[in-house]
Amino acid sequence: MRPKCRPRRSTSPAALEGLIEPWKQQPTINGIQQLTHASKDIQPQSPIAIADWAVSDGLISYPQAMSFMNDRAAAIRKGEAPELVWLLQHPPLYTAGTSAKPDDLLDATRFPVFSAGRGGQLTYHGPGQRIAYVMLDLRRTGGDIRSFIGNLERWVIGALSDFNVRGEVRPGRVGVWVKAPGGDAEDKIAAIGLRVSRGVSTHGISLNVDPDLSHYGGIVPCGISEHGVTSLAALGLPVTMADADVALRRHFEAQFGPVRRVPPPVADAA
Repeated sequence: MRPKCRPRRSTSPAALEGLIEPWKQQPTINGIQQLTHASKDIQPQSPIAIADWAVSDGLISYPQAMSFMNDRAAAIRKGEAPELVWLLQHPPLYTAGTSAKPDDLLDATRFPVFSAGRGGQLTYHGPGQRIAYVMLDLRRTGGDIRSFIGNLERWVIGALSDFNVRGEVRPGRVGVWVKAPGGDAEDKIAAIGLRVSRGVSTHGISLNVDPDLSHYGGIVPCGISEHGVTSLAALGLPVTMADADVALRRHFEAQFGPVRRVPPPVADAA
């Protein structure tokens, strides 16, 4: 299944008003929001040897996840908590990044719409999609945002390779792409959207394992209408969420360093 975006219709900007704290739009690098601060706030600090790695098995509400993530990032910034990668799933919803366009929201009533505070445009989250929120301290590696984006892309591409899927990146198109079966078209299989504030990242990546791809029909995903979206299941691969988690952890450690498993930080949604 390769969903295409429907023709755009006019949508009120009010439809993009978030249900959580909105963020002032800032300049972006490849769709990554970077907040500007005095240089004294982003000086390198001693590295944390091992990051925490948490996996939530159920669905986590978006406001709950954002609240925890922002609190954890603040603690990391102060040196009061280790870095964290949190794997989870959300109930069906849309999120609007700082560059989201009202006309890209094709159906404002289909699912809840949240203001994300990250760089990028509109995207979908829902069951069957593995989200990895990365709360990492870029100050200990010099704060190079472009290098960090490249590492995230290589992480996802490496995980996909465990399933014999060739993921690729394209200039001007954030995320990881694969060739559609039986043709030259390219579909997005993983999205990347970040916020970096005072040297610490929040938000992260989303990998389509087996979501309902028809749910993307309510938006123009990431503002790109000429390409579709896909998943491991749509490519004919019977990959479980647990399989994806193993691949993601293996290649995260290869790209960023060791992690230790910790309990999930937030209870599953009822």
